[in-house]
Amino acid sequence: MPHTQIRGWLFANGLGRSLLSKTWLPILVSVFCSILSGVAHSADSAQPGAPAATSDPAIVIGFVGGHVHHDDLRHAEVQLAKKLGAEYGSRAHVGIYENRRRQDAHLSVLKWLDADSDSKISDYEKRRARIILYGHSWGASAVVELARELQKDRIPVVLTIQVDSVTRFGEDDHLIPANVALAVNFYQTGGVLHGNREIVAADPGHTSILGDFRFDYKRQPEPCSTYPWFARHFMKGHTSIECDPNVWSRIEALISEYLLPPQPQAADTITRSF
Repeated sequence: MPHTQIRGWLFANGLGRSLLSKTWLPILVSVFCSILSGVAHSADSAQPGAPAATSDPAIVIGFVGGHVHHDDLRHAEVQLAKKLGAEYGSRAHVGIYENRRRQDAHLSVLKWLDADSDSKISDYEKRRARIILYGHSWGASAVVELARELQKDRIPVVLTIQVDSVTRFGEDDHLIPANVALAVNFYQTGGVLHGNREIVAADPGHTSILGDFRFDYKRQPEPCSTYPWFARHFMKGHTSIECDPNVWSRIEALISEYLLPPQPQAADTITRSF
């Protein structure tokens, strides 16, 4: 699809109105070209934060929202983790956690990065890290907090994905730390419980915000029928975006885009200082 058509598609779907003044609009258009066509960027394309060309397994961490259990397959976060685990196999470590178990997720990341099992993460192992974090509601807030903890460890994160992010007490899901190369926010505004409308980069020189994408629901997507009665009736919008296949297909496309290099011998290596 030509870029002019993609640009029109973005605006027609409400994704371009807040982006008109952004200098990275051509990059965003290019990313959506890849998402819609299913074709990965080539190594020399103008994409931010191309994944590192290494043989090390990549890492994907997901967080569920509220009081959802990590193995509740009614929820899209859990379904995505299961699907990614099956598709990537030994090429990626995939974990899904309750939002209150952020420290467990952090320890898992450190363990997976410790390739030589010497109980410490060398600068070399940190530079080779390829980490993507995603979550819904309180789980999205946990995504940003985990990224912030990894920043203290001087470990880079390729991409953070927030879905209707709701801030937990004492956390900050608005400001994206500088160790994150790319960040994207999906939200809705219906009902009492709704997500953060905007995320910003602590250091725009290190982090590119792909966008804050709003979704509106006149009725709930069909997969919501399996959710608990209370969630479907008292948190309609918040539940709708969580079970919306359109949202999660875009998330899966973004993960596929940035997780593993399509051509390892030619892809660029992420090098960041923070």
